[in-house]
Amino acid sequence: MINLQVRILNLYLERSAACSKASAIQRPSFLLEQSMDPSKFFDAVRSTVFNGKLSQAQVNGMNALLSECDAQTLTPSMTAYVLATAFHETAQTMQPIAEYGKGKGRPYGKPGHNGGQIPYGRGFVQTTGDTNYERTDRELALDGRLITDYDLLLTDIEIAARAAVEGMKEGWYTGKKLSDYFNAKITDYVNARKIINGTDKAALIAGYAKKFFSALAA
Repeated sequence: MINLQVRILNLYLERSAACSKASAIQRPSFLLEQSMDPSKFFDAVRSTVFNGKLSQAQVNGMNALLSECDAQTLTPSMTAYVLATAFHETAQTMQPIAEYGKGKGRPYGKPGHNGGQIPYGRGFVQTTGDTNYERTDRELALDGRLITDYDLLLTDIEIAARAAVEGMKEGWYTGKKLSDYFNAKITDYVNARKIINGTDKAALIAGYAKKFFSALAA
């Protein structure tokens, strides 16, 4: 499905660059099920979230996350919060990145017990610490691949997307999970930050999430 979406969104970007309207595009399953038009979604986020410019790399990153949100049957509000978290944690690149400073001065910023690799933050949501890499490997059934090479969270966008979405859904990082803040009774974009990192930048990320949610409904 990812290849299909990339072809669709490549076409969209090409048409946008030529200042022509993308239309009559077959929608991939996630967008169809959420009653979304991909061209409207990307037009909306380009304007409201990305300050008028949207690169192919940013599209590809969102595409990978949307596909995994689809696979995990997340609601639109959950999906919006995943996208907002990735937007913040990747410095707006929407690509898996390494933590700035690579953990220097932090407890996890030194060689760990898996081949001396330094378990600084990597990926869409900045997985840190040997135990979190080990859990991610186990939960994603990677059979030791991630334990052997932490950089898979940088080089394999599908693994990075799975780690981000499944981790947030299941509460791998702090014990808090998406359903704690997005359910039939509440939609709490601010406190949802506790899924990843306490209340750090909670209001800022909540603002991004609301914009992504509006784009999902465009």
